[in-house]
Amino acid sequence: MGFIKEFKEFAVRGNVIDLAVGIIIGGAFGKIVASAVGDLLMPPLGMLMGKIDFKDKKIVLQEVVQTVDAGVAKVITPEVAITYGSFIQNVIDFTLVAFAVFLLIKGINSLKKKEAAGPPAPPPGPTPSEKLLSEIRDLLAKR
Repeated sequence: MGFIKEFKEFAVRGNVIDLAVGIIIGGAFGKIVASAVGDLLMPPLGMLMGKIDFKDKKIVLQEVVQTVDAGVAKVITPEVAITYGSFIQNVIDFTLVAFAVFLLIKGINSLKKKEAAGPPAPPPGPTPSEKLLSEIRDLLAKR
C-alpha cells in the first residue's frame, strides 16, 4: 500500500501536472508551427528561389534498383539519399518555435515584473521633525 500512496502523491504533484500540460500544449503548438512553415512560409520562399519545393530537395547517393517481373515492378535496392530539403524545413520550424517561446517567456517575465512591483506605495508621512515644525507654524499663525 505504501508504494501506491507514494505514487499517488508523486502523480498529483503540481510539477508533474504542469509538465504534462506543457507537453500536450507543446505538441499542439508544434503542429501549428509545422503548418505555418510548410503551408505559409515555404511556398513563397520556394517561389522566390525559382519555384523550388524544399521537401523534394535531396542528393541521391544510390538510385533505386528495380526489376519488372510479369508486369509487376519489384524493388531490389531502395533509393539512398540525403534529404537536405527536409532538414532546411526542420531548421526553419525550430527557429520559429524558439522565437515564439522567446516571445512568450519575455511576455510572462514582463507581467511578473509588473505584478511584483504592485501598486505604487503611498507617499511617506511627515517625519517627526516636520510634524513639530508644522505645529510651531500653526501656533505662530494663531498669534
